[in-house]
Amino acid sequence: MDMRDLLLRVAATYQQSAGTKAHVPGQRLLRRIEKHAGLSLPQGYVAKGRGGQGSAASTPWVGVFHQDITQDPKEGLYLAYIFSADLASVTLTLQQGVSRLEDRLGEGEALRQHLERTADQLRQKLPAALMQGWADRPHFGSTAVKPRAYQAASLASRRYEIAQLPSEAVLQVDLEHAMHLLQAAAAAQLAQLSWHDEESSLLDVSYEGGGHGMVDPLSAFHPKDSRAYVAHIAAKQQIKNRHHERLIAEFGPYIASRGYKPSTVRVHPKDLVLHLAGEKPDAGPEWLVEAKVVRSDNSTAAVREAVGQLKEYSYFLYRERGKPEPHLLALFTANIGVYATYLEDQGIAAIWQTENGWRGTPLAVAWSMVG
Repeated sequence: MDMRDLLLRVAATYQQSAGTKAHVPGQRLLRRIEKHAGLSLPQGYVAKGRGGQGSAASTPWVGVFHQDITQDPKEGLYLAYIFSADLASVTLTLQQGVSRLEDRLGEGEALRQHLERTADQLRQKLPAALMQGWADRPHFGSTAVKPRAYQAASLASRRYEIAQLPSEAVLQVDLEHAMHLLQAAAAAQLAQLSWHDEESSLLDVSYEGGGHGMVDPLSAFHPKDSRAYVAHIAAKQQIKNRHHERLIAEFGPYIASRGYKPSTVRVHPKDLVLHLAGEKPDAGPEWLVEAKVVRSDNSTAAVREAVGQLKEYSYFLYRERGKPEPHLLALFTANIGVYATYLEDQGIAAIWQTENGWRGTPLAVAWSMVG
């Protein structure tokens, strides 16, 4: 059962009047979604269905969660296919968790205003190109508390009529796009929660010039703090480890020693850009760097995400704006094995961290980024 089949089956079987008992067909389908293997979700993502607790929901939904962002719909950011009250349409939406905030703000106007304000703030930090074709506020045709909160909590949405539901291929393209939105929004949220101010903090490193005069190659390199930190979210403490930020922080001084000037200032949503040390940014070539953490010795997801983001940013942030397209570089925490050749074929150089330093593909060697 693919995503299209699932959405059609939920629309055909769900009945709010039937309650939430396990034997109710629509509820049984929603509760078993996590066990379905045919939804073609990328590594790190999981789908879960919800039809209400105690009383049946007026707007059932199917959530798509990333394990590194949240797997709990009560808080954090996630994707959801939320059905309208009449089951005639379903909306793919980038959602904020609602329930934890209800404990603090109640279920009324204060909650909805907070959700709308937060959604507006995060939406402004998303690349405009990513938001093209996506609506701000969905409508689910219900005056119930939860659907109204879902409407306020949405950052981006795309609605489908069940009678004219697109093909599975189109749904997958839209879902992949929504996953990029989710990751960009999560990064923006993380930046808001961080105590480390990118604009004013400095990386304390020792660097000896390599014939580039008095220009400091790290003057625009301000990586975020890589230490574990405590983020206070809706009265709950979450411990987060910043492997991604540590990778960038350790790569910066290294690449500076190879004659490049790394920059993290005012480059969002890009992870990092490089220029040749001693050259003005607009005068020479630019390298666009996407950093990825390889988890559980499985590089597939990391490589897939790196390729998607590098190609997407190169198109929307450079070509579409009439700027020269950058060289592309994928940075990893571990060896990516056979994917090194694949990336080179796509015109993307790769560098990965080892116990003894840094290694890379032939293109990275040609650029003198690795020996």
